[in-house]
Amino acid sequence: MEKQKVQTLMVRSIAFGHNGNIPLQYTCEGENFNPPIEISNIPRETETLALIMEDPDAPRGIFVHWVLWNLSPHSSIAERTNQGISGRNSFGKIGYGGPCPPSGTHRYFFRIYALDNSPELDRSTDKDKLLDAMRGHVIAEGELMGLYCKKNKSNL
Repeated sequence: MEKQKVQTLMVRSIAFGHNGNIPLQYTCEGENFNPPIEISNIPRETETLALIMEDPDAPRGIFVHWVLWNLSPHSSIAERTNQGISGRNSFGKIGYGGPCPPSGTHRYFFRIYALDNSPELDRSTDKDKLLDAMRGHVIAEGELMGLYCKKNKSNL
């Protein structure tokens, strides 16, 4: 059987551009709420969207900041919201955990996936469990990457 080609989603934010600096309010030094994210070019057959936000520059390997699934395929992700179902991040908490690098500038990837199903997962689900549930169901994907360098070294 031939593997289906995955389409490309367009992912952007009005708060920062691709490869741009993530504003303070979306970080551990600010109000620590999620930024607004807009998704376009969503295939008609999409049932739900999923999101994984991670920092590949963390000292101990990839650090997951946000795991989200079963988002409506017809809406953007508004700031300060908890749309869809949130899973466990690397902070050990459910929901969004903003950028908070120990030193230097880190990259934060917001990866969005269009799925042809609605994964049935509980809130203890982490990135790996979500990726397992998505296997074979991703019909499109896209990403937005933002940068952040901690301003106040004594915070957290």
